[in-house]
Amino acid sequence: MDSILVTGNGPLRGQIPIAGAKNACLTLMPATLLSEEPLTLTNAPRLSDIKTMTALLQSLGAEVSSLQSGQVLALSSHDLTSQTADYEIVRKMRASNLVLGPLLARFGQAVVSLPGGCAIGARPMDLHVEGLEALGAEIELKDGYLHAKAPKGLIGAVHEMRFASVGATENIVMAATLAKGSTVLKNAAREPEIVDLVECLRKMGAQITGEGTSTIEIQGVERLHGATHQVVTDRIELGTYMLAPAICGGEVELLGGRMNLVGAFAEKLTAAGVVIEETKAGLKVSRPNGRVQAVDVVTEPFPGFPTDLQAQMMALMCTAEGTSVLEERIFENRFMHAPELVRMGAAIEVHGGTATVTGVEQLKGAPVMATDLRASVSLILAGLAAEGETIVSRVYHLDRGYEQVVRKLEGVGAKIERIKSQ
Repeated sequence: MDSILVTGNGPLRGQIPIAGAKNACLTLMPATLLSEEPLTLTNAPRLSDIKTMTALLQSLGAEVSSLQSGQVLALSSHDLTSQTADYEIVRKMRASNLVLGPLLARFGQAVVSLPGGCAIGARPMDLHVEGLEALGAEIELKDGYLHAKAPKGLIGAVHEMRFASVGATENIVMAATLAKGSTVLKNAAREPEIVDLVECLRKMGAQITGEGTSTIEIQGVERLHGATHQVVTDRIELGTYMLAPAICGGEVELLGGRMNLVGAFAEKLTAAGVVIEETKAGLKVSRPNGRVQAVDVVTEPFPGFPTDLQAQMMALMCTAEGTSVLEERIFENRFMHAPELVRMGAAIEVHGGTATVTGVEQLKGAPVMATDLRASVSLILAGLAAEGETIVSRVYHLDRGYEQVVRKLEGVGAKIERIKSQ
């Protein structure tokens, strides 16, 4: 397996372009299943997860072409041959479950394997199932597959989710676009990726209001048509690279960055002493001389602090002045990066869903192992601030969510290289 070698090399300076959002693109791609007409996505990120979703859609009979070096995806589902999402593909990525709602809505049936992805706790499908059943679907779990059918078609309903799940919100909204009548989804997730999905669905002819709030209303239509849509900026990649100058010092401009995508996160960085400025091209982030100040973090659904930036924020807190408490409320088992940071000299105590981090003056380079996507980049960030060399192994996780991470960090002065496995 490949590894990444990082050598602490002082402040970073320059510009980093931010890619289209992985989580948005993975949601937009299954939307093609709702229509016979073509869907074109621009600003697509070039990631292994996108290739996995491509393979899944192609297994259903969809046509997916990658254009302009992968930044444009041309999709068509005019002649699907299957409504079964096979385990061998779905197990690689939890977002694969987003084909369930569209297939059920358009064809009245779907068979979808339970999903896989990073090992950061249970990713149950119960909220997806409850929402689709509220629309009249009959769903049964057999041999690891969800067998769903809607013999009379989906029918609009009022449904309140027990938890504001992003994936369940996306699945239910897509399914409701072709349901008969009106659907009101309460306690819906509010993430920018959902707003982006709704904007795309609206271009395809869907009638939806309330995106970005906790109540989304969908008036079902008979059919959707084709559209062209630009994928929203990746707020998690944006936040990750905002942390690079915060942890190393220097000044970096994040091209395409928008403050409204990272509000709660930016507030915590500012409280820690990091300077964030809006520019014509994006966001400029710098750290004045000296250590940042410790701040407490609680992960919450949007617009709260994102769980997908918790590991990276922990890396920053490892070198902060004082003690910080990070509480993880979204996913269980999401502190697996903590023992690896401790190998680098960090002072971290984990008790259940809470991690207490006492900042140290200097981290030390060490061999460490990535356990999931966000943990892998948190270890790279820590390596940038550490004395000596850090070797991060199992970086295949990284390829799922970060486009050209080595090149982007090299471009602002980081000493980093990818070491190919023999």
